Amino acid sequence: MTSETYIDFCFIRPQSGGFAQEIDQILKETFANKRLNWFLEEKTIDKAEMVVVEIKGMSNWGSEEETIQYLEDNAGEKFWEYLQGYKMFIYPVMRGCNSCGVH
Repeated sequence: MTSETYIDFCFIRPQSGGFAQEIDQILKETFANKRLNWFLEEKTIDKAEMVVVEIKGMSNWGSEEETIQYLEDNAGEKFWEYLQGYKMFIYPVMRGCNSCGVH
């Protein structure tokens, strides 16, 4: 099954530099062999670094629960250490008009 995939992550850590590059590498390792693209926005606030990630693409996950299970199985320790929040929407592709799956 192929699904349209939209995921937003928020990662935060104490300020030390190079956070966006580290998050990009973590995402490359976590989502290897997935057809996903991401955009990173880095901010520094009160001696902390924050990276907001927008991920879009096609995946083989059929639901948000499957995506979370994938992350639990594949994301490393640093991913979980830095993760402060997420939002995701997984839309399985249906036949026809995508609303009823019949037409």
